[in-house]
Amino acid sequence: MPIPNLNLDVGTSSEPEQVVGSIQLLLLLTVLTLVPAILALMTSFTRIVIVLSFIRNALATQQTPPNQVLIGLAIFLTFFVMAPVYSQINEAAIQPYLSGEIEQDEALAIGAAPLREFMFSQTREKDLALFVNISGAERPRTKDDVAMHVLVPAFVISELKTAFQMGFMIFIPFIIIDMVVASTLMSMGMFMLPPVMISLPFKLLLFVMVDGWHLVVKSLVESFF
Repeated sequence: MPIPNLNLDVGTSSEPEQVVGSIQLLLLLTVLTLVPAILALMTSFTRIVIVLSFIRNALATQQTPPNQVLIGLAIFLTFFVMAPVYSQINEAAIQPYLSGEIEQDEALAIGAAPLREFMFSQTREKDLALFVNISGAERPRTKDDVAMHVLVPAFVISELKTAFQMGFMIFIPFIIIDMVVASTLMSMGMFMLPPVMISLPFKLLLFVMVDGWHLVVKSLVESFF
């Protein structure tokens, strides 16, 4: 197998097109560094990873499942939820741009439309109005009038609120188990025995009997549709 030879030259340019191409390459590399932030703040990743973290905290299983497992599950669930949005972006913007049918600016505008529609469907009007008022912009008449720098933070705080609401519902049954175990140990005079050590097997038993992972993932995915 031949080994490729890569040469990087830095010199003067006699044609403006060469400078523009270099700037576009630099901007592309900059955008690639923002991919993790885009994944976390403009998709379903935020809600999913927070709810999964709440489950681990409610079970009080310390680092089980480990962070790598939770984040990996959250990423693949994000891919599953965002698959229809990606399909629309690919068909309407990416493929026409690669075939030369549309320009870069037009591709970005068309590709952002499905993503904006997804964020609008999950954003509360109250949160959106908050950032519209803070930005000092005029009241938007349509969704197209809302700037992306206004929509993204409104979408994020809406996702945080939804995730915390789901986390609260997850905590309730496990708190009841902790209270029952703690009250039982106190009535038996076993003050030196940690209640968490006794309640953990009962939490795991309850979670397994109700097929907790199935119910949580089902609720998470269905909450976006």
